[in-house]
Amino acid sequence: MNFNLENKNFDLFHPLILVFMVILFLIIAMPMWYFYGKLPSPNIDLYLYIGIGLLFFIAGICLSKYLLENRFNLSKADSSLKNPQKLSLFESYSKNELILVGIVSVGIILQIINIALLGGIPLFSATLKAKAATKIWLISYIIFLPSINILLAKYNRNSHYVLLILGLLLFALTGYRTTPIAIMLSALITLYYTRDVDLKYIIFAIIAIALMLLVVGFIAVQAISWQHWSLNPIELVSYRAAFTLNILSQAIANQFATMGNLFYSTLTGFFTHTDPRVLVGIATIGRNHSITSTIFGPALLDFGIVGMIVQMIFLGLILKTLHYMQSHKKSIFTAFYGILLAQTIIWIETGPTDVVVWLFYLMGIFIIIHGLRGVEDGI
Repeated sequence: MNFNLENKNFDLFHPLILVFMVILFLIIAMPMWYFYGKLPSPNIDLYLYIGIGLLFFIAGICLSKYLLENRFNLSKADSSLKNPQKLSLFESYSKNELILVGIVSVGIILQIINIALLGGIPLFSATLKAKAATKIWLISYIIFLPSINILLAKYNRNSHYVLLILGLLLFALTGYRTTPIAIMLSALITLYYTRDVDLKYIIFAIIAIALMLLVVGFIAVQAISWQHWSLNPIELVSYRAAFTLNILSQAIANQFATMGNLFYSTLTGFFTHTDPRVLVGIATIGRNHSITSTIFGPALLDFGIVGMIVQMIFLGLILKTLHYMQSHKKSIFTAFYGILLAQTIIWIETGPTDVVVWLFYLMGIFIIIHGLRGVEDGI
């Protein structure tokens, strides 16, 4: 079974996959509420607010589709687009390809330097993990993630997978789950739209991402000496989902608690050594702990239900617009669609409290503007 863009029966990575993933996140959490009883079950408000958030996310998708079809006449994907030609290891490299390989390599080298300066592997040490998100780490991630996806989108050469795997392993060694998951998932989405990918490989990649989530998350938790868990890796995933959704329940009950300070801290916290998720912990459970509150929580704490609605419309609008653009132009548009969709799926648990992801969204907006201008000019 083939899922190539031109002939697949359905679009696996349509922005609506976010709705499915949120529902899946709820299902994963339910055993800890209703079977094991390790956490208190939520009230109906939780399901109501999640439903409202998803409804307005879909509204953002519909708004994008309406604007693009009526303003820019982009109703169908360009069937004339071809996937990048398969290249062998020794075929000549274009100047642009060599530049991209060089940029990817810089990102990898910076991450090697970051780990070397830490003096150990953060994945196995909670103390080192707390120090791993340095300015070098941030620069290396901002460089590596877009450049590897653009390289994969534009040039079909097997040797580029070596760079992908090397970068993936290095970022996994930092002990953070989100960065290696974002790398794997964004690359999968990019390849899905720019290669002839059989269903079996899609399934294999999804299983690999799930295993990465389990392994990195479990090892990182076990490395925290002051926490003692009796749960196995699968139970731990369910517990984290249920706990995070319970924090969302608290965010619903404490709307406007942070009055915009959480978003401000998200944009500036990395540079001022302030963790915005600590503000989430203070606002929801009154503790000075770094806590996640799902994709809906931060907006509720800052600006209430109106803030959540505006955020979800914005996410649906941007993702669907990039999805349209990549179907017409591929290349860098596909790369950034893969990045933003992957990061937004991760936000389902972590919430939009990462300045680096907002930077990627800003890049995505500039790319959309450039692409739409090209459409208006007939390019």
